[in-house]
Amino acid sequence: MKCPYCGFTESKVLDSRPTDENNAIRRRRECNNCKERFTTYEKIEQMPIMVIKKDGTREVFDDGKILKGIIKSVEKRPVTMEEVEQAVAHVEAKVNNSMQKEISSTEIGDMVMDELKKLDDVSYVRFASVYRQFKDVESFIAELEEIIKNKQ
Repeated sequence: MKCPYCGFTESKVLDSRPTDENNAIRRRRECNNCKERFTTYEKIEQMPIMVIKKDGTREVFDDGKILKGIIKSVEKRPVTMEEVEQAVAHVEAKVNNSMQKEISSTEIGDMVMDELKKLDDVSYVRFASVYRQFKDVESFIAELEEIIKNKQ
């Protein structure tokens, strides 16, 4: 780390403490040359992940959109906000752990559906009916039959 006072490139760490809810580390340093003290912060660099939408446009991944979609699906259902937040966190972790710079909205939608399937069948069907844009009653019934088959 380069000293901000004299430009010397070697220093020693005097103290390290977690900050920002354990998302960063604050380090108190002392320059090996001029003995001046200074503070540095270390945190994980997260590259933005781009979402490729169905129409081919791209936008930055936003977990807030996932939260809104899940909340709409679980409305008036026996699902707690804690369960919703955990589902969003699971989807966000899967997206971040995919190690992809770009991910399709279809992949994200499938991840959301997997989480909703674990939470509540009715919420899952609500989300699926919008997400999959069922063209007719038969395709909707086929999805319901798949849910029933997997429950047995």
